[in-house]
Amino acid sequence: MATLALDQAPQADTPRGPRFDYRTPPLAKALFAAILLGGLAFAGWSVLTDTRGVGEELAIGAFAFLVLALVIALGFEFVNGFHDTANAVATVIYTNAMPANFAVIWSGFFNFLGVMVSSGAVAYSIITLLPVDLILNVGSTGGFAMIFALLLAAVLWNLGTWYFGLPNSSSHTLIGSVLGVGLANQLIMAGSRGGTAGVDWAQVQKVMTGLWMAPLIGFGAALLLLLTMRMVIRKPELYSPPKGDTPPPRGIRALLIFTCTAVSFSHGSNDGQKGMGLIMLILIGCAPTAYALNRTAPASATPAFIQTANVATAAFDAKGGPDMTPEAARVTLTDALQHRKADTPEVFGALESLSKDLSARVAGYGSLGAVPAEATSNVRNDMYLVLDTTKLAAKQPGVFTEAEGAAIKDYQSKLEAGTRFIPLWVKIVVAIALGLGTMIGWKRIVVTVGERIGKTHMTYGMGATAELVAAGTILAADRFGLPVSTTHILSSGVAGASVASGAGLQSRTIMQLAAAWLLTLPAAMALSGGLYWLMLNAVKMFGL
Repeated sequence: MATLALDQAPQADTPRGPRFDYRTPPLAKALFAAILLGGLAFAGWSVLTDTRGVGEELAIGAFAFLVLALVIALGFEFVNGFHDTANAVATVIYTNAMPANFAVIWSGFFNFLGVMVSSGAVAYSIITLLPVDLILNVGSTGGFAMIFALLLAAVLWNLGTWYFGLPNSSSHTLIGSVLGVGLANQLIMAGSRGGTAGVDWAQVQKVMTGLWMAPLIGFGAALLLLLTMRMVIRKPELYSPPKGDTPPPRGIRALLIFTCTAVSFSHGSNDGQKGMGLIMLILIGCAPTAYALNRTAPASATPAFIQTANVATAAFDAKGGPDMTPEAARVTLTDALQHRKADTPEVFGALESLSKDLSARVAGYGSLGAVPAEATSNVRNDMYLVLDTTKLAAKQPGVFTEAEGAAIKDYQSKLEAGTRFIPLWVKIVVAIALGLGTMIGWKRIVVTVGERIGKTHMTYGMGATAELVAAGTILAADRFGLPVSTTHILSSGVAGASVASGAGLQSRTIMQLAAAWLLTLPAAMALSGGLYWLMLNAVKMFGL
């Protein structure tokens, strides 16, 4: 019997599954809860401070509504943390480079740092997918229904795929939710004919390019990188699985920890911005006086804004458009954005008229911080209309000369600085939500990535190449303001590395991942569109 037991015992050099049975000390749980509640309290205190600082007093009902919306938005980032970031730690856990309990804390911390240093460019790239009328009227009934519908749809789909252990993309889900609300709005407001006119399909194409390319980039780049490494770096232990519970050699371990850190940081810098954009929509809708304009811009920046506006106005005037009132100009520009056509004389006349009126008003106030409460929404909407219409017009070849194009680009940067900003406290609370979310609920996705993609145990080289590709791709996308999927890049990178190492793939898991990738967009669109329709009808039914 002793001999039999000895024969059946696992060999010391046989890879073992990682430990997931760590118990969380009560002190750690208390600290986790304290940070979570502290973050929420900090968000509420910041809103009250900002609104009172500009003389905007929120009623109790409005403040409660705002808090609920913020909790759901931060809940999306929290779910994003334990759903997506599990991809960053799977490789270090399954190669024994880090114990699971320490790896998720490490990843959460660098997710936090990634959010804090992010540029904010990605935050508004998804928002611009929404129809113009909802963005301009975000504080209306339709605007609030839009916010809650897309948030709830994204959270529900993320939780569903997490429950089944599918590495689904939060970016993919959020974009589907945004598109679903946009299409539903157009169908409800305009009927089925021409119902999609308000969706910016050029922006959709730009955003979707990053999503459909992500799996291909992850698979192909990881495969080629590992094959190249095998030819250049002749180190057999790099291409071997871990021996029992033994950590990898020091240099390899440092490489794996570095790649985990890079993926965690880049995930925070890209995915954290999606929550920022959603929170800014909520703040603009509920407290426009404080958040519709960047009131932190100094008065010393006003002369530069007026100068660039005047130069750009001269470029619009050179196109020979008709004179019109600011009211007529707003209608013309809104229609141009909805139909994605901004190269007519009427549009240039409207740009000239509204830009001239806008610069005169800002000059009269002295700075954006001095814009009175009753004028805030109009100034913000006019800046938004001019900004997005000039961007659309500039895409047409030959419309502007090189000098005119440079002047308009400078004008656009000033308009963006006034309307598309992220307060520091928003970054902090999103970073807390994403970082804390990383530390719980990660096991389901980690097991899928670590055990159910390749047919053999993950080697050191497989883990390193998959994460190097993921980190590099995400940081490049962040540089160009493109939302990409950490999940798609990392899981397909593991698949590519498995093929390069000769391990093969588990077809059932690959089919499940492909199905989740294909279903996410239509499912999220249907879910958010349906919720939006239900909320609008509920408002009408109860007379809210």
